[in-house]
Amino acid sequence: MRGNSFGKMLSITSFGESHGPAMGVVIDGVPAGLKFCEKELVKQLQKRAPGFVAGVTSRKEPDSPKILSGIFENLTLGTPIAVIIENTNQLSGDYEKLKDSYRPGHADLTTIQKYGIRDHRGGGRSSGRETVARVIGGYFASLIMPTLKVRAFTSTIGKFKSTQELPANFFEMDLGPYSYLENNKWDEIKQYLLDLKKNGESVGGRVGIVIDNCPAGLGEPAFDKLKADLAKAFMSIGGCTAFSYGLGEKFADLTGSEVSSSVDSFGGIEGGISNSLRITMSITFKPTSTIGEKAKQGRHDPCIVPRAIPVVEAMAQLVLADHYLRQNAYNQRG
Repeated sequence: MRGNSFGKMLSITSFGESHGPAMGVVIDGVPAGLKFCEKELVKQLQKRAPGFVAGVTSRKEPDSPKILSGIFENLTLGTPIAVIIENTNQLSGDYEKLKDSYRPGHADLTTIQKYGIRDHRGGGRSSGRETVARVIGGYFASLIMPTLKVRAFTSTIGKFKSTQELPANFFEMDLGPYSYLENNKWDEIKQYLLDLKKNGESVGGRVGIVIDNCPAGLGEPAFDKLKADLAKAFMSIGGCTAFSYGLGEKFADLTGSEVSSSVDSFGGIEGGISNSLRITMSITFKPTSTIGEKAKQGRHDPCIVPRAIPVVEAMAQLVLADHYLRQNAYNQRG
């Protein structure tokens, strides 16, 4: 199996299965001398960790990182950083009923078709637990661009569709357990997800991503455009089915004059290169594949959007830090 690595100047390689001994990641390309804070890493991991938010999977993992290499006296060494997260709350028996059945939209059938074997316990490499490696990688990427601001939020979760404009204090405001702008809906969303879980049903949703303080010049035409790498980063997250930036699909309904009337139309990216303005993107997640009695009996998310938020932010951090290092290499000409 290939395809377990992401990035060029800054890269991550994730490994492990959700019901194996541990999940892990190797981050290569992190410059030396950056200050490492384990508490901040744990804080990021807890945003993604299962079992802490009502209405998501009941699997509860502490997600305590164990640093194997690349850090000395709380500073990065410039060498590969290896981190593992032990799996401590596995109930593999919950997945026995999935052993000989294939969930539509999941990788169950296609994994068998491709490899002839699969680990049905939690989905193996296709499990959402794989994303713990991405969050770790995103934390280290954030050390490279400390002034960059990246935040994802839930714009749609099932029947709830936020209509609130982004406030001026968006990056500082409390978005609650579901990363939803309208705090008067938080309790309703909680009950909605609990009811879905009780009934063995699932829903999809949309996530908005906002990035401030991104320097101009990031992006490599023609195949490594910034928009292309961001699209790949987000679409590589399990359950993500669509990506857009700026006006996105609205471009199809507008004239050139209408589009050109505002530079904001392009969401901070022109010609595949960042232009220093705010970057705005949107991605869509499908409903969780496990439904019905199998969902009731196992530990599955009725909607993956709430726990996907930190993963989305991490992938954005990884892409931008990678392109920043590439651009910095160009600037070293003497």
